[in-house]
Amino acid sequence: MRSQSQFSLLRERRFLPFFVTQFFGAFNDNVFKNALIILIAFQSMGHDATHSRYLVNISAALFILPFFLFSSTAGQIGDGYEKSTLIRSIKLGEIFVMLLAVVGFMLNSVGLLMAVLFLMGTQSSLFGPVKYGYLPQHLNGAELTGGNGLVEMGTFMAILFGMMLGSAMMAMDGGKYWVSTVVMIVAITGYISAKKIPYTPAVQPGLKINWNVLTQTWATVRMIHNNRTVLFSVLGISWFWFIGSTYMVQLPNYTREVLNGDESVYILLITVFCIGISAGSLFCEKLSGRQVELGLVPIGAAGISLFGVDLYFSAPTMMQTGTGPFAVKQFLQAEGGLHCLADIALIGIFGGLYIVPLFAVVQERSPKDILSRVIAANNILNAFFMVLAAVFGIVLLGKLAYTEDEVFLVIAALNVMVTGTIFLLVPEFVQRLRERLGSFMRDLP
Repeated sequence: MRSQSQFSLLRERRFLPFFVTQFFGAFNDNVFKNALIILIAFQSMGHDATHSRYLVNISAALFILPFFLFSSTAGQIGDGYEKSTLIRSIKLGEIFVMLLAVVGFMLNSVGLLMAVLFLMGTQSSLFGPVKYGYLPQHLNGAELTGGNGLVEMGTFMAILFGMMLGSAMMAMDGGKYWVSTVVMIVAITGYISAKKIPYTPAVQPGLKINWNVLTQTWATVRMIHNNRTVLFSVLGISWFWFIGSTYMVQLPNYTREVLNGDESVYILLITVFCIGISAGSLFCEKLSGRQVELGLVPIGAAGISLFGVDLYFSAPTMMQTGTGPFAVKQFLQAEGGLHCLADIALIGIFGGLYIVPLFAVVQERSPKDILSRVIAANNILNAFFMVLAAVFGIVLLGKLAYTEDEVFLVIAALNVMVTGTIFLLVPEFVQRLRERLGSFMRDLP
C-alpha cells in the first residue's frame, strides 16, 4: 500500500505525460466547441436567432454522434494494440484536425468548422477507451482511486478553462486568430507529451475487429453481464452523465430565468460546479483509504439528491422579484445567494465522490483483456444518456412548462430512485458503506 498521496503520481513518467495529454485534449475540445458556439450565436448569424439555435443544437449532436459510431471499434483497437502508439497517433490526428479548424476560422466557414467538430468528437471517441484502459496497466490497486481522481479533476478543470477561454477569446477583436493560435499550440503540446508516455502492451494482441457497432456493443455488454457490480457500475456512470449534462445544459437558463442573474453569475455557478466535482474527485483517495471503495458511491448519490432538493428552496427570492439582471455582487449579497452557491458546490463535490469509485471498480474488476471494450460500451451508454437528458429537458421545460429549478428537483428525486435501484440490485455498495462506517466508529477515541 502506497504511503504517498495521489499527487506523487504527477512526478512519475508512467502517469504525468498521460495526465498532461488527456488534460490538453479535453481543454482543446472545449476551447474549440465554445469558440464555435460564440461564432454561430453572436457573429456569423447572430441576426438569425432561429438558424443560430438550430446550428448550436446540431453542433452538440455532431460532437456526440461519433461516440455511437466509433466507440465499439475504438474499444477493440484499445485492447488489440499497444496503447502509447495509439495515443500518439490520435494526438497526431488532432494536429491535422486543428489545421482544418484554422482554415475554417480564416474562411469564416461554419460548415467546415462543423465538420471539424465531428472530427474532434471522433478523436475523443477513439481516445476514451484507451484513456481508461491505460490506467490499470500502470497503477496498482492502491493507486487506482487516486489516479482516477486526478484524471477526473483534470478533465473537469480542462472543461471549465476551455469553456471560459474559448468564449472569451472569440468575443475579442481578432478572436478567430487567437483561437486558431491556441488550438494549434495545445494540439502540438499534447502530441509532445504523448511521446513521453511509456510502452503499454496490448492486452489481447491480434484481436479480430468486429466493425458492426450494434453487435459489438451487445457482445461487450454480454461479456460483463455476469459481473453485476461492473455492469451496474457502468450504468451508474452513465446516470452520472445524465445528471451532469442536465446541470451543465440548464445552468445558463437557471441563472437567467430563476436567479435573474447575468453572464457573470452563470460563470460563477459553472466554475463552482466544476471545481466541486474536481475537489470531490480528489477527496476520494483519502476517504477510501487508498483502495477501490464502493462505499463512497451511496454517499455521493445521497449528497447529490440532498443538495439538489435544497437547491430548489435556496434560490434568492429578492433576485427573482428584482429588476435585474443582477451581477455577482448582488447575487452574493442577496439572501440565499451564498446558500445557492454552496448547494451547487456540494452537488459537484458529491458528484466527484460518486463517479470516481465507479470508474475505479470498472477498471479493477473488468477482465483485463476486454477492459477497453467495456469502456467503449460505457462511452456509448454515456452518449445515449446525454441525449436522453436533452430530451428530458425539452419535455419538462417545453411540454410540461417546468422551470429550471423544478427540473433540478425532479433530477434529485429520480436520482434517489435510480441509484436506490442499483444499490438494491448490487447490495455490495451499501454493504461496503456499512463496513466503512463501522470501521470509522471503532476507530473513534
